[in-house]
Amino acid sequence: MPSSAKGDAPILITMGEPAGIGPEVALAAFEHFGGKIGAHPLKLVGDASVFGAHAEAVIPTKARATRKPGQPDLANAAAVTEAIEIAVAACLSGEAAAVVTAPIHKAVLNAAGFGFPGHTEFLAHLTGARRAVMMLASDRLRVVPLTIHMPLAQVAGEITKQAVFDTGEIVLTALRRDFGILNPRLAVAGLNPHAGEDGMLGGEEDAVIAPAVAALRARGFHVRGPLPADTLFHDEARKAYDAALCMYHDQALIPIKTLNFWDGVNVTLGLPIVRTSPDHGTAFDIAGTGKADSRSMIAAVKMAASMADARLK
Repeated sequence: MPSSAKGDAPILITMGEPAGIGPEVALAAFEHFGGKIGAHPLKLVGDASVFGAHAEAVIPTKARATRKPGQPDLANAAAVTEAIEIAVAACLSGEAAAVVTAPIHKAVLNAAGFGFPGHTEFLAHLTGARRAVMMLASDRLRVVPLTIHMPLAQVAGEITKQAVFDTGEIVLTALRRDFGILNPRLAVAGLNPHAGEDGMLGGEEDAVIAPAVAALRARGFHVRGPLPADTLFHDEARKAYDAALCMYHDQALIPIKTLNFWDGVNVTLGLPIVRTSPDHGTAFDIAGTGKADSRSMIAAVKMAASMADARLK
């Protein structure tokens, strides 16, 4: 968080895709906390009509949006992206402590000329971050996928010593700065079964991952790996690290969604601002039905407040 931000600066919740469950869970979280968490007031960012209640807590976008549950509209794209831009600008200036983003619908935004694969890349662009890293976090596990949305056949080619080193450094720095862990411990998973079995089941561990781990250790970090992924996530194993760096999407997301399906939080590391979001999508099929579960959004707001406060210490 910028040094000019105060301990009572608001936490901003963007509306996300108006036709999805984002506005619903944002309002539910707002009401859960009574409009304030700790010293931080909660503010909603978007078209006030989309939020309906609590209009006094809305920071409005100039672009207008209409909410038709389950029916995404290209005309809403400008307001969706503007809400994110407003929230990020406020965090960069120190006027806000953190941003919590409700889910967006990438297909609609891309059809409107958005030009970014998703939230993470857009946030990196807006903040000038060199590298943004996605962490999925809960009270039981923190995981980071090195590679994210790509075919499994392409994963091995994207695993480089530099990528493992850079991502590990960002994660370890964030654990100290944003989570208040003075001596963070990182576990690094292997790519292949049994972490390659000494080269019998693949060479990426010895050729790429192990040298990156050694380089992180040389910088004074507490890092172990490459470790077999199939024994990395049971109860006893999780006590030995504060976060796990995994090599691909499902290797990271299956364990955390098994342990914390309803209240996991998506955190973007490597940004000069605090950003969290619920770990789910727009859920058009249940939007407006009253079935949306707000636990992940509530957890995202809690984590944003905790991270913002940690940056003040």
